[in-house]
Amino acid sequence: MDHRAEIKEFLSSRRARLTPEQAGLPAYGGNRRVKGLRREEVALLAGVSVDYYVRIERGNLAGASESVLEGLSRALQLDDAERDHLYALARESDAAPVRRRTPAKALRPALQQILDAITDVPAWIRNTNFDVVAANGMSHALYASMFADPRRPANTARFTFLDPASQDFFVDWNRAADDVAASLRLQAGKTPHDKALTQLIGELSTRSETFRTRWAAHNVRFHRSGTKKLHHPVVGDLEIDFEAMEFPSDPGLTMVVYTAPPGSPTLDAFKLLASWAATTAESVTPE
Repeated sequence: MDHRAEIKEFLSSRRARLTPEQAGLPAYGGNRRVKGLRREEVALLAGVSVDYYVRIERGNLAGASESVLEGLSRALQLDDAERDHLYALARESDAAPVRRRTPAKALRPALQQILDAITDVPAWIRNTNFDVVAANGMSHALYASMFADPRRPANTARFTFLDPASQDFFVDWNRAADDVAASLRLQAGKTPHDKALTQLIGELSTRSETFRTRWAAHNVRFHRSGTKKLHHPVVGDLEIDFEAMEFPSDPGLTMVVYTAPPGSPTLDAFKLLASWAATTAESVTPE
């Protein structure tokens, strides 16, 4: 990715979404040539000179101090994920290009043992590129449509945008697609030289117009917890909670666990899913 273009598009898109009224500024005149705030208005709110902000929005964040980044975050009303993204872009502006090590493909036995111990609910471990590097039996059963694709490792971003089955599986497919694209954008800001991530984004951009549209919006989002509504071809509709937990000893790996409230229809469906998983495990076991 073009790092300077990423900075420019991110900042200009955040500026365009804010009106003077939302920023607490008087809107003089009836006709404004720009959508959202003007650059000079952002500079005023951030406490920097107009020339300095123009330089930043042209893609030059090198040397930006924490006070400047905080000022921009306040002026543009960035949420936590957007603020994290801005700081990542600034760090990358100051960093010398380095060849990053390819993460080890082998999963530590202790992590596999954790997954094996979780038998009643779906759980898997993914990397920052949304590759599923390990999954328990319940996950294979829940995401049977995704694991039906022989390509390994299975990838939830590729499934969401390139497999038509995902539109039946995710009840709110648009929300799922927004989450995936925004999470990938956030990760790309942190590791813009990640070859595998760049290839994935290139593949999705080439093959999916809906991904291209979402990528161009420059939205970023954390995807750490929440609720998903799914439609499983065997057990029907599910409303599940998920929690994503990172491993400090294994940077880049995240375990995602899906649960259901006690006494809920989804918990009953999980029991049926477990029974179905036991009878189909061999056919969906990853290579």
